[in-house]
Amino acid sequence: MRVGLILDNTGSGTFLNAAQIAAARLAIQEVNAAGGHKGRNVELLPSTLSQDTAAQARALVDAKADVVIGPTDSSRAPAAVDVLARAKIAVISPANTAAGLSSYNSAGFYFRTAASDVAQGGVLAALAGSSGAKRIAILREGGSYGKDVGGATKSALAGAGAETVADVEFTPGKATAAVDRVKAATPDAVVLVARQGAQGALAELNNAGLSGSKILLSDGAVRQYGAELGSGALNGARGVMPGVFPSADFQNRLVAIDPGLKDMTFAAETYDAVNLAAIAAAAAQDDAGSSIAAWLTTISGGSVNQAVAGTSPQSPRTACATYKECLSVLSSGGTPDYEGQSGPINFDDHGDITSASYMVFTYAGDNKASLTGTRSVGKNG
Repeated sequence: MRVGLILDNTGSGTFLNAAQIAAARLAIQEVNAAGGHKGRNVELLPSTLSQDTAAQARALVDAKADVVIGPTDSSRAPAAVDVLARAKIAVISPANTAAGLSSYNSAGFYFRTAASDVAQGGVLAALAGSSGAKRIAILREGGSYGKDVGGATKSALAGAGAETVADVEFTPGKATAAVDRVKAATPDAVVLVARQGAQGALAELNNAGLSGSKILLSDGAVRQYGAELGSGALNGARGVMPGVFPSADFQNRLVAIDPGLKDMTFAAETYDAVNLAAIAAAAAQDDAGSSIAAWLTTISGGSVNQAVAGTSPQSPRTACATYKECLSVLSSGGTPDYEGQSGPINFDDHGDITSASYMVFTYAGDNKASLTGTRSVGKNG
């Protein structure tokens, strides 16, 4: 069984590669310690760093990969899927979050262990409600991310009985007029859905007297701003980030693989992706990409694929947290339900996880955030 990686982070995002490499190496090390696939070691193919995703995918086809973990950037997923699905190689991204990928035609070969962007709408609405806010303004950056997350937040607010008093789009670097419209609506809280234009929009909100605990941030806007914003601008503000904070044990195991590892973003999702592929191959008793893809939904705890021989919607499944535990379930005649480092997976028929975990961060007066809680929601928030 051969596992490939597509690494596409360059520039400021390069740090994301190390966590994914370490997590994949750790998972494969543990799979092999448990006997590998049919008594043979699972192999991690050499990886290259490139933004030519199609070329990376073709190289992995030539290297006879059975499953590919990646890419990181949602915009690069179609190029990877087009090549790999045609070659009947399973693709599991630990980081793709674009909502539109749920409907991308992959012939059943594309999965992701990261939640779609829209899931956070439910968390943002819940955070607004927990502060007692009833009149909410949404300030969103132009583009698909702002439209998708803003729309999901608006829907979730309506479902919670809150009123969206303003839903305003802005262009990065040109948020003044949009903030004026938000202020005129006299909201109790403002949800900022942004990436590139987040800092400028926050500065404008602060200038307009909309600051501190009135502010809720989508994942694209969460960062350690510090002195980049006026003192106290975010004091009490909250933001969300997808995933779960790695346990101390998992962090220690990753650092044993890479002692220089500083950031563990997407490590849990990568680790789970490799384990899921190995468990699917074990369940199928075959490491071909088509066999892995056919079993991924079943062993993740999602809706059972009736086309897979020997399974049915009524088949009981047993929770297991490691490859070794899941092998034990299989050897006893059961069906595994893998629940890993990133939480329950439960793939649906789009290859999406059906429940999403989020970390909640709260800012102090120095405009720096710390983890203060967790929330879970369904895939659509």
